[in-house]
Amino acid sequence: MEAAYACVARDGIGRVTVEGVAREAAVARATVYRTFPGGRDELVEAVVLWAVGEFFTGLAQDIGPVDGVATLLERGLVAGRRRLAEHEVLQHALQVEADAMIPALAPVMPVVVDQLQSRLADRLRHERLRPGVDPDEAADVLARLVLSLLGTPGCWDMDDPAAVHILVRDHLLAGILADPGP
Repeated sequence: MEAAYACVARDGIGRVTVEGVAREAAVARATVYRTFPGGRDELVEAVVLWAVGEFFTGLAQDIGPVDGVATLLERGLVAGRRRLAEHEVLQHALQVEADAMIPALAPVMPVVVDQLQSRLADRLRHERLRPGVDPDEAADVLARLVLSLLGTPGCWDMDDPAAVHILVRDHLLAGILADPGP
């Protein structure tokens, strides 16, 4: 995966080849095909999934241990937006070859939504929710909103923790938590 990622970083996603990845990894082309029998398309999908996993692993480290879903969302939005803005490979790919990057992300996004939804639902089960709020449904909505805000924050300044605090407590969690806090 590291070799494939290095090829994407150097050449762009549209120019990645099985041969180039094999050369970068110092293995035979047949070894890459044995690992990815679907060839280039399967390899690209796998490296994108790997890179997204690496992104979220780093994001979890940035957030660190937190109590409460509100603090998790606040730290996650600030750190996630910063990580996206500073991610040179992703930013370059979106600017130069969005036509190749967007389809490569399409199969990965449902996995990201499901994992984020699951983690948020677990967190919400330990919170005091408003009457009638289902933690799984609320987590699904939150996961989609958070991912949307990371990509396109609209009028929200994700570099300003005070603005993110208001966004999370007064907007995202206002209809979910019985008391989203100050």
